Amino acid sequence: MLTAVLGGATIAAATGAVDAAPVAISAWQVVVNNGDFMPTDTCNPSYSSTPSCRTFNSYNQPSVNANQLVVIRARSRGGQGAQQNVHGVYVRDMAAGTPVVRVLDRDTLVPPPNNLDTTFIEPPSFPRIDIGSDTIAARGNHQPVWEYVLSDGSETRAGTSGIYTNPFGPVITGASKLGVVPGFSFFEVPEAPGTPFDVFPGAPAVTDGATIAFKGNYTVDAIGKTGVYYRDLVDASIPMAPAGGSNPVVLIANNTNTVIPGSDPPVIFGSTAPPSAADREAVFAGFDNEDDPTLGGIYLAPLDGTSQPPLATLVSIGAQVPGEPIQTTFNRLGEGVSFDRRFVAFWGAWGTEMKTLVLQCPTEGNRNRIAFCNEQYPEGFEVEVPVHQGIFVHDLKNGTTRVVARTPRDFDDFVYWNFSGRVPGTGEGDDEDGEPARWRSASFVAVSGLVDGRLSDATFHAAFKARAGEVVYGAYADPVDGIYLRQGPGLSRLVAVVETGMDGTILDPEAIVAETGAVLPVTEMGIERDGFRGNSLVINASMGTEEAGWAGIYLTEVLK
Repeated sequence: MLTAVLGGATIAAATGAVDAAPVAISAWQVVVNNGDFMPTDTCNPSYSSTPSCRTFNSYNQPSVNANQLVVIRARSRGGQGAQQNVHGVYVRDMAAGTPVVRVLDRDTLVPPPNNLDTTFIEPPSFPRIDIGSDTIAARGNHQPVWEYVLSDGSETRAGTSGIYTNPFGPVITGASKLGVVPGFSFFEVPEAPGTPFDVFPGAPAVTDGATIAFKGNYTVDAIGKTGVYYRDLVDASIPMAPAGGSNPVVLIANNTNTVIPGSDPPVIFGSTAPPSAADREAVFAGFDNEDDPTLGGIYLAPLDGTSQPPLATLVSIGAQVPGEPIQTTFNRLGEGVSFDRRFVAFWGAWGTEMKTLVLQCPTEGNRNRIAFCNEQYPEGFEVEVPVHQGIFVHDLKNGTTRVVARTPRDFDDFVYWNFSGRVPGTGEGDDEDGEPARWRSASFVAVSGLVDGRLSDATFHAAFKARAGEVVYGAYADPVDGIYLRQGPGLSRLVAVVETGMDGTILDPEAIVAETGAVLPVTEMGIERDGFRGNSLVINASMGTEEAGWAGIYLTEVLK
């Protein structure tokens, strides 16, 4: 049996069992929901509810620090002209119980360098936060921010995206596509002087209060390049430069000349994934071939000022799968790695047995993207998913890797699919990396070793998203999705913190149909790699449908 302990209630569902007491969680708290006004230039929810005020409507997965400061990317319902929908990044201090505060939105000026009075268009990925401070990091898309004169006397403009952060109070520019602009060489690609970054895929991480770690793509001689980097920011400015100082970007690893550790003969990385960071260390996944890896793994790098520092291998393609028969080895590892200074949580798969899914285009979301998907895949898109996969946690201190949950013992799938990216002819995607629209897969896990307030012991808690259900004609028939929690290293019983079909009022007392009082069921939920810090676990969840339902961001405390 799978046990769920929710605000004193115990709920059971069918799955694998471990004979141990379940982890308990506190009653859920509402961070923000569809009834809350979005703080904007023309609406201050603390004293105004004028017609210009817009309510929150949709949310990406939130992040949280160990002090219960929650950061989210959210939107209002759609609009036009002066009443266009609001897109932004917001924070709320749940420990202090203060209101939601805007970090940036479409009315916010992009911080310097900006000589064009450019405002933001969209934060295209979920924002992240330092585990031990209130510093956040978020990507931002916008029109060009800098106009300058070329050597031939012509004028040009540059800078359509960047990474924005607030280590010293106001939001500043941490990284930008301005590396080619005179005076801003500290933004350039470090291994290719004079070359600007093209885009910063995924979500940037932040550590040590004022250090951002990120993935960057760039182009040299018409050949696309990629790598992982970091930049230390300081509370200093120079003429025309941001208040983060002029420290250069530092290379961690790239697909140009970084050798995959342990490869013999030496093999260069073919791809790297956005890193996670804590305590001036970064963890990232890298492979020889992103689509069909034979080499690579998950690596730890010190952020000590050294370019291409030595990489410590935590887990690799070809390594033994914990809890499986000898010579059962990983052949897939996930890119979304969670790191809390001691523990690293990740997804992995093994074996050759696959199941076939036929993915159907979304029916909600960006209209252009939905139409393009249906044009490209009118009969659906067929994918192969590993039958054997699991969620794992690696302990940096003792070097062990332990299984948290696996298929088919506990669940049927940990991999989720979505169609996202830039639709041809529509400009940069409003919620992705500027890369072409396509089907993408991801797994979701977050780890915390600080539920008891210390990292000196081997106890950890892992929260992850999973699915149970039978595949019929290429689709899951009546699947149950949920976010689940387990304590290790000795495995406690799995806890369902939220599942589809549960009463939405377990999360939010306002999750009801106003006219009838009927309770809305939970239909969607999400968690990301920085969504579990200390003993605080934050999620986004939807009840009912997008048009006739309720949604919000919710926090619970995992009890010792």
